[in-house]
Amino acid sequence: MAAYLQWRRFVFFDRETVREPSGPDGAGAKPFALPPGIAVCDSGRGSLVFGDILCGAGRCQIWFLPRSLQLSSFQAYKLRVTHLYQLKQHSILVSIGEDEEGINPLVKVWNLEKRDGGNPLCTRIFPAIPGNKPTVVSCLTVHENLNFMAIGFADGSVVLTKGDITRDRHSKTQILHEGSYPVTGLAFRQSGKTTHLFVVTTENIQSYMLSVKDYPHLELDTHGCGLRCSSLSDPSQDLQFIVAGNECVYLYQPDERGPCFAFEGQKLIVHWYRGYLIIVSKDRKTSPKSEFAGNEAQNSDKQVLNIYDLCNKFIAYSSIFDDIVDVLAEWGSLYVLTRDGKIHVLQEKDTQTKLEACKFMLFRKNLFEMAINLAKSHHLDSDGLSEIFRQYGDHLYNKGNHDGAIQQYIRTIGKLEPSYVIRKFLDAQRIHNLTAYLQMLHLQSLANADHTTLLLNCYTKLKDSSKLEEFIKTSESEVHFDVETAIKVLRQAGYYSHAVYLAEKHEHHEWYLKIQLEDIKNYQEALQYIGKLPFEQAESNMKRYGKILMHHVPNETTELLKILCTDYHPSGGNESPGMLEGKKANSEEFIPVFANNSRELKAFLEHMTEVQADSPQGVYDTLLELRLQNWAHEQDEQIKEKLHNEALTLLKSGRFKTVFDKALVLCQMHNFKDGVLYLYEQGKLFQQIMHYHMQNEQYKKVIEVCELYGDQEACLWEQALGYFARKEENCKEHIAAVLKHIENKNLMPPLLVVQTLAHNSTATLSVIKDYLVNKLQKQSRQIEQDEQRIQKYREETTRIRLEIEELKASPKIFQKTKCSICTSALELPSVHFLCGHSFHQHCFESYSESDSECPTCLPENRKVMDMIRTQEQKRDLHDQFQHQLKCSNDGFSVVADYFGRGVFNKLTLITDLPSGKTATTIEAGLQRELLIHTKRST
Repeated sequence: MAAYLQWRRFVFFDRETVREPSGPDGAGAKPFALPPGIAVCDSGRGSLVFGDILCGAGRCQIWFLPRSLQLSSFQAYKLRVTHLYQLKQHSILVSIGEDEEGINPLVKVWNLEKRDGGNPLCTRIFPAIPGNKPTVVSCLTVHENLNFMAIGFADGSVVLTKGDITRDRHSKTQILHEGSYPVTGLAFRQSGKTTHLFVVTTENIQSYMLSVKDYPHLELDTHGCGLRCSSLSDPSQDLQFIVAGNECVYLYQPDERGPCFAFEGQKLIVHWYRGYLIIVSKDRKTSPKSEFAGNEAQNSDKQVLNIYDLCNKFIAYSSIFDDIVDVLAEWGSLYVLTRDGKIHVLQEKDTQTKLEACKFMLFRKNLFEMAINLAKSHHLDSDGLSEIFRQYGDHLYNKGNHDGAIQQYIRTIGKLEPSYVIRKFLDAQRIHNLTAYLQMLHLQSLANADHTTLLLNCYTKLKDSSKLEEFIKTSESEVHFDVETAIKVLRQAGYYSHAVYLAEKHEHHEWYLKIQLEDIKNYQEALQYIGKLPFEQAESNMKRYGKILMHHVPNETTELLKILCTDYHPSGGNESPGMLEGKKANSEEFIPVFANNSRELKAFLEHMTEVQADSPQGVYDTLLELRLQNWAHEQDEQIKEKLHNEALTLLKSGRFKTVFDKALVLCQMHNFKDGVLYLYEQGKLFQQIMHYHMQNEQYKKVIEVCELYGDQEACLWEQALGYFARKEENCKEHIAAVLKHIENKNLMPPLLVVQTLAHNSTATLSVIKDYLVNKLQKQSRQIEQDEQRIQKYREETTRIRLEIEELKASPKIFQKTKCSICTSALELPSVHFLCGHSFHQHCFESYSESDSECPTCLPENRKVMDMIRTQEQKRDLHDQFQHQLKCSNDGFSVVADYFGRGVFNKLTLITDLPSGKTATTIEAGLQRELLIHTKRST
């Protein structure tokens, strides 16, 4: 039981008197006056509803007062209105009144949305009393679903109407309760599909379950209350039934009694409004009371209206009024009707204003719990609540209650800067409080990396391994910290197993491997972990840690690299779904991993070349270098021979065509003779092959090279001759062989041969005797042939000159009888040419390409002209001349050919003779004809 005298008092409502609207002149409005004779009232659907007793006009009215204060009314009964009930969710008004003298109350149901002659439509009328027993109606309630209506009577009975209360046909009325004490209050309670009816009399309280057949009931208490002294709370108080006695206020559930509050005084009116309990009581405790304890006052004593907050246990408002008729709630305010016809409005202050009004007093008296409860009940925003929690925490901290303070600071998480709290608890003696705060900070996912570091350091300083494990071994969905920061801190503190667990669980592969390899030195475990990773991560980590692993576990590392570079699938089943083909890495990129591990490197490279013929070029280059190194350092002849064959086989595999120079350098570095010669041959470096044999003074090999490749590169024989000529040894046999080939191929002028051999003191004239004799004989025969050809050309030239003179001096007689084209007998008109060809005119016109040239001679003439033009074009090709002169076996013939082309003189070519020819132009024309004729004759 809570005594209200100990409750704090606040003024959360502003009181004003309702006044009539101001007139046009703006004069002060007078207080609004209610109609006289108001007996009952209710509110809902945007209006205050009043019912009066018989007035002077002889008509009993029901009045509606909207927010605009424009009163309207209609006659509902002839004598009086005794009860009104306005539904909140429907425009339905239920009234009870009398139309004639005597005890004969009538129930009328009004539909306010429908009209009948300007008045609300009355949808149903029926007598209120049960049976024929006359009794006075004491109270009325209607269920918001329109399926239940209960009427209480002064004789202790309760009539229940079940069904559609707006129609006679669809409803059923029965006596629910009978007793010997007047019924003073009724209330329906709906919880889910369960409906209860609370019935309170002057002496007891009962609960009926209406959703069950036969309506079982339960007596909740053996004391009751007066009229209008009961009400039903809202869900904030769990829809409890409130009964206000003179000593206490009791709250009831359908099956039990709840808490009670010691509010003394004679209660007159009880209502529930927005979480507040409204009680109107007499101001004098000694005032008499009748059988109906809450009946209207018999005198004009002052009445006290108190508004209680039962949750937070304070009085929100208290004021004295003169003779209150009722308290109504509408338009978000409370309206207090007094017997003098005035209406007083109580407007609740806004939340911020209320909190500011009470906060100073509560904080000053350290009533933080009440301030918090008040703020919550009024739905203060989180920022406002956080500020109260902070001040409460500061208060407890200053008092030395650090455990209580940290609990309040925890409630500020998300609003208050964490550093404000952390600085207060950095002392080592308060580290457990700081740990609790940091834990909650992480649970709400508001911690940063520094907070994680601090929390883990707290765990390590407290040596609290269980808390540490609980913190890091949460499920994936509950991780509230920066994992990488946690791993760093744990590693630094020496908690390697915890750090490894965290790194593995959250797939921080780099940290896992770093701790395993650098701290724990568990190389085997690290290698197995890499083998479980997806391809991209396995590849990157092997590049990063491959050297360390190769140094400590070379065989296992080599095997993993073989798999990684051929057909990799994670060993732990971490492969992506639907990925059937394995991936492979670039084997060349892992060669640096094998530093100082040549045996494993060789095994790896040989494996790659066997299973993957298209391995990168670097793999073959490295394997070749490795085999050459092994061959060069091997002492055992049998093994050396085997290594020799392996290296040569690799060279002949055809994988070094694009890196010829690199392979050649490797073979030269390791003095791999057969490899060098093979590469020379493949690169067509025949001179290098011969020079190699010359350096090693292998004379027969020099001759063999000339015989094999001399046809492709003729200068080899010249170099061989020069080589043997420089030797002071007796090389007559080799010189003779070289000279024989030079003679057969005519590779060198004799004079150059003599000059070359002049440097050899051992080479006598007998060595070149046969060569010189044969050469002189060939030249003699060539001279004879050239003289004969010259004589022939002179005779031909003389004949042509005579023919030209004849054409110039004597007329040309055309004796042809047949056409040179169709071979038919020649007929006029015909066309004749000086060359001796004749044509029918129509044949000539059909086949000739030019009117001035013979169709028969034209092809040959064109060839000659093309030759002349070609010579003209090539006159300035000095580079070509020099090249041909250098490479030709007979340089004299090249020079003669270019003399013939006119390279060494200037030739003027005239193709057409203009009119008015001079002797010079005629001579030029004769030269042209001479050339054409000479070509045709030959």
